[in-house]
Amino acid sequence: MKIRYAAKTDVGMKRTHNEDYFSIIEDEQLFIVADGMGGHASGEVASKMSAETISEFYQRTKDEEATWPYKMERHLNYMENRLVCSVKLANYRIFHAAASDIRYKGMGTTLVSALLAGDKVHIAHVGDSRLYRSRASGISQLTRDHSLLEDYKDAKPDMTEEEEQNFPHKNVITRALGMRENVEVDIHQVNVEDGDIFLLCSDGLSGMLTDPQMQDIVQRTASDLERCVAELVDQGNRAGGTDNITCLVLGCQI
Repeated sequence: MKIRYAAKTDVGMKRTHNEDYFSIIEDEQLFIVADGMGGHASGEVASKMSAETISEFYQRTKDEEATWPYKMERHLNYMENRLVCSVKLANYRIFHAAASDIRYKGMGTTLVSALLAGDKVHIAHVGDSRLYRSRASGISQLTRDHSLLEDYKDAKPDMTEEEEQNFPHKNVITRALGMRENVEVDIHQVNVEDGDIFLLCSDGLSGMLTDPQMQDIVQRTASDLERCVAELVDQGNRAGGTDNITCLVLGCQI
């Protein structure tokens, strides 16, 4: 499979510093977007720490006999276990950094990652950063936000779009790296078809643009992914840019 990719992060129109972070581990075909949180710029510490810890773990476990800090989960294959373990380790380091240094108290980060292997993409995430798949037929959100809004929607399946828009706590997340010493990581895989485009983004993008708006931009600019990420960020800022905006786009050819 041939992969094209481009990424862009932007402070947005309202914030004074950027707490988002993206990382590309080329030799593993692993792509990461993280959205940090915490006072005094510690959010950017957490988001960068998450990506760097995952990268370090992958370097140290190139040898399949390497010792891991967590046990293998039987229902996951080796590749999925490796990805989940790297995210759990990132959570552990962020949690203990926050607990041991008053400057970092309360810091954390969301994380969404895509690992491409063969004709599949393995998706691991914690929080409300998202991964979408765009095809000519439409766009699909492949992750479920760990948020109060999503929990409320589960409890009230007939919630209207207006009720969703007016929900008072829709930005409250229920899971993030660094919140607790241990974290549950959601992971699943999907098949990749020729021409698929995957979009990883922080909520600074998904909170500003609708799914149809993102689909229109991605499909119009599919041949030039640098232009794609630039236009996504630009349109996110034009829509208000109330948060940092980060997007990472992958184009797949089989």
